[in-house]
Amino acid sequence: QMNVPVLPSILLLISTAHAFQYTELAQYIDSHQEEYVEALRDWIAIESDSSNVLKRAELHRMMDMTAQKLRLMGGTVELVDVGEQELPDGQTLALPKVVTAQFGNDSNKLTVCVYGHVDVQPAKLEDGWATDPYNLTDINGNLYGRGASDNKAPVLAWIHAVEAYQALNMELPVNVKFVIEGMEETGSNGLDAMIMAQRDTFFSDVDYIIISDCGWLSRRPALTYGTRGNCYFFAEVEGPKQDLHSGVYGGTVIEPMTDLIGILDTLISPSGTILIPGIREAVAPLSDDEWKMYQDIQFDIENHKNKTGVNQLMYNNKVDLLAHMWRYPTVSIHGIEGAFSDPGTKTVIPAKVTAKFSIRQVPNMDPAMVKKQVTDYLHSVFAKRKSPNKLKVTMVIGAKPWLADPQHPLYEAGKAAVNRVFNTDPDLIREGGTIPIARTFQDVTMKSIIMMPIGGFDDGMHSQNEKMSRYNYIEGTKLFVSFLYEVSKLKKTSV
Repeated sequence: QMNVPVLPSILLLISTAHAFQYTELAQYIDSHQEEYVEALRDWIAIESDSSNVLKRAELHRMMDMTAQKLRLMGGTVELVDVGEQELPDGQTLALPKVVTAQFGNDSNKLTVCVYGHVDVQPAKLEDGWATDPYNLTDINGNLYGRGASDNKAPVLAWIHAVEAYQALNMELPVNVKFVIEGMEETGSNGLDAMIMAQRDTFFSDVDYIIISDCGWLSRRPALTYGTRGNCYFFAEVEGPKQDLHSGVYGGTVIEPMTDLIGILDTLISPSGTILIPGIREAVAPLSDDEWKMYQDIQFDIENHKNKTGVNQLMYNNKVDLLAHMWRYPTVSIHGIEGAFSDPGTKTVIPAKVTAKFSIRQVPNMDPAMVKKQVTDYLHSVFAKRKSPNKLKVTMVIGAKPWLADPQHPLYEAGKAAVNRVFNTDPDLIREGGTIPIARTFQDVTMKSIIMMPIGGFDDGMHSQNEKMSRYNYIEGTKLFVSFLYEVSKLKKTSV
């Protein structure tokens, strides 16, 4: 009987021997933050612009540098050839290789796969940058440079999270794999085929996929559980065999531009209602639970208005604004090719004009159905004009939306990690933009996915003066360290 009360304390000792040593890891990360900033400086210095074929050598160098960093940490690293890119002039160019890496292969542990990219959007000082976009500049705790937030700092934060465990001789709580590409900003050429090809090899033992290629909505940390898809259309109206002089021919021909503007005006109402039959009917209704979630999200309408530089938004309340940013479709008209758009005047009737517009996709829309609905609708509207001109409608992108269950155990692990590091619950948010790779991972691997951003709401991704705050970079590394531990507590069946 004397031994009975001793048992709980023995069990306590056994369990605390394997307890998460977060404090030690956090201290290690804090004390190495200058090294992390220098690593980011080295990566920012490489102009890995995937849209500029003249910078392709820099992109290859970026992939080699990423692979080398992971190799030096003892990872099993491969540079996977994903083929060639065909240029408009018919020439071909080697695509940057995709870096895969693996740390740990303990079959008793869960395995996570971290996706990221190290290519960037174009940037020039003369575009309006306050600092050299390829020279990381620290101003008031913000690290300015092209690719700082999108996506070089988050990728490095994941690498440094693994490195912290190694440096302290702590066992990784889960096996960690990486997939890092160099063509995300131009459509991830070659990546879908690579994921398909490696589904039964590299991805076969992966339990969860983590994407950190997005940002917070406010100063409160966030977990992202959905993104909109996108259907991008060209609508071409062709008339005379060549451009005509508006003085000589104006009033005698039916002008393609007039037809095009006329049909574009039937896509959406001034209040933002999509007028194409069948589109709105396909949208999943907003549930009461979802409405309540939006209600609790930290979002400043005035700040959003100031950031966008407008004096009036389409909606005046938070829930409507967030819902229309994230979970309702929208039509955006982007431009007209073939129209006169240079400075000055030119009295021309363009012979052929092509409108470019897109419709953001949400559950339960299907791009194949949207293509038919848009094509049929525009042809019916055009027919009513009784124009002799010819209309051709093509869909050039058909990316599906992605949606996860924010109550899934993976998100519960994410919430616990955010709570540990930031001492607050995260906002559960969706993205208005499209991250096609999330849907590819879901459809091909059938694994659960979480988006765990560390980028700030004011980082200026794709814009001038892009930055990552030192705070988000360092605390984000702690978040990743913590998340690996929280995931290790999940059951193998929670896929």
